[in-house]
Amino acid sequence: MASKPSHSSQQKRLAVLIDADNAPASIVEGLFEEIAKYGVASVKRIYGDWTGPQLGSWKKVLLDHSIQPIQQFAYTRGKNATDSSLIIDAMDLLYTRRFDGFCLVSSDSDFTRLAARLREEGLTVYGFGEEKTPKPFVSACDKFIYTEILRAPAAEVLPAEPMPSEGKPGDGRSEAAAPRPQKVPVDFIAKVLDDISDEDDWVQLGALGSNISQLRPAFDPRLYGFKKLSDLIKAQSKHFELQERGQTSSGGKALYVRNRRRNGG
Repeated sequence: MASKPSHSSQQKRLAVLIDADNAPASIVEGLFEEIAKYGVASVKRIYGDWTGPQLGSWKKVLLDHSIQPIQQFAYTRGKNATDSSLIIDAMDLLYTRRFDGFCLVSSDSDFTRLAARLREEGLTVYGFGEEKTPKPFVSACDKFIYTEILRAPAAEVLPAEPMPSEGKPGDGRSEAAAPRPQKVPVDFIAKVLDDISDEDDWVQLGALGSNISQLRPAFDPRLYGFKKLSDLIKAQSKHFELQERGQTSSGGKALYVRNRRRNGG
């Protein structure tokens, strides 16, 4: 039997499963741009009751992004049959052994156990949901991206006036407004640095990012108004020191960080 091909030199194969009842269509552009950073979306499916008008915004973008709609009738009022359909498909795809990871797009905590089960099989799970997503689902994923971040770029093309909150009723523009940056968790970052630093208190930036993601899957520099972790660290020069040391094997800059407070800074 042929062995599973190594993905060290190629992109990961990802299955993207979207809960249409718990994900707005306005994220679709940013969603697939984000997913492209982690691998190739080999399967793209979206689940919901397509016989009603409530998913009209999703219907407009399905063909443009080659997303396969999966019909799930709402057999009982108030019950979400979409969850069961998505979970069954996820397990079917899991047992094909063709994928390296899954992207679960929903703000519903019902997928917490699914995420954990996929990780038990050694697959990477990327979660996508709104900031209201319950913490258990966020923690069950290897990485969790808040969809408010994915809508943020759309706000850059809007005129300065009127303000997003003053947009025309029903035009959907206020939904695309960039979220207000959160306060940088300086103490948390400092603790991670202290825990994994070498004898000289330095930590390679990539190692810092990996450890932060393991402890807080939803950590993302964009939540704090920065594009990259290095930008966030530079902006916090009062607390952290960033040092460049030559180049990495891929030709990029080798960056190291340390906690100034631990070194009398």
